[in-house]
Amino acid sequence: MIFTIRWLWLICVIMLSQLAFADEPPGANQERLTAAFQAAEKAATKGPAVIKLLDEANLTLPDGEWFVPAAEAERIMDALGNGTSSSTDGLILSPAADSQWMVVVNWVKEGYVRDGDAKEWQADSLLESVREATEKQNEERVRRGLPALDIVGWIEPPTYDGKAHRLVWSISARDRGAPADVPQTINYNTFALGRDGFFSLGLITDSASIGVDKAVVRQLLDHLIYVPGKGYNDFDQSTDRVAAYGLTALVGAVAVHKLGLLAVIGVFLLKAWKLGLVGLAAAAAVVRRFVQWRRPPAEKQ
Repeated sequence: MIFTIRWLWLICVIMLSQLAFADEPPGANQERLTAAFQAAEKAATKGPAVIKLLDEANLTLPDGEWFVPAAEAERIMDALGNGTSSSTDGLILSPAADSQWMVVVNWVKEGYVRDGDAKEWQADSLLESVREATEKQNEERVRRGLPALDIVGWIEPPTYDGKAHRLVWSISARDRGAPADVPQTINYNTFALGRDGFFSLGLITDSASIGVDKAVVRQLLDHLIYVPGKGYNDFDQSTDRVAAYGLTALVGAVAVHKLGLLAVIGVFLLKAWKLGLVGLAAAAAVVRRFVQWRRPPAEKQ
């Protein structure tokens, strides 16, 4: 019930956000959004549980967290207007009223990612590559009627654990033109490298909560274990495919290709979830007032 109320609020806030940038009729996507979130609630696995991630790995889900499987996760992403070029393999959420984060799980099967270039990283150059890649993504955002994103800076510069083959990095982003005192959207990106590709666990939160929320995704990353034969050290150079890019690309263009879309979702989710558990009737009233304000004078009669 808690999730249902929150999701209805989410729908209303997304309607407001989309109306600010588009002319489509208010409520046009409400039925689709409602159905997507209701399906997710029914399909979710509640922790504690062990989640099988394809035939590649197992993820231990803590108590109090929910795992939404691929089909329902993709329905949510699609309903939010934030599809990606690669499939979404799951979402991790919390039903707690004060939770304001989401973790997006993706499997990228592009081969073994060589990690030798991690020794040559320079944080300033990597940040500039993220900014450049984000600018290219901004063309798509503007085309869809959404605000461009500006990369503010590192929350956590890239760090790579060569023994566990885990990569972590995080940046803050802000809607272009937004006031400086508005909380920044944070994408906290973690990657677990394997023999055939990698899993990404992307935490979406904001600058006011990242200090606490990043522990959520770090715990998940620590509890994502590849099955025997699928780990990074199981790579066989005589038979296995090698990715066309190295580890640096997971901090640059390859990562930002998904990051830009995730940042948009983060803005919408955080605006909705921070409103708290308020009656749907009040939300509907806000939407009606907003719609009346946008109508031409002749239509307000």
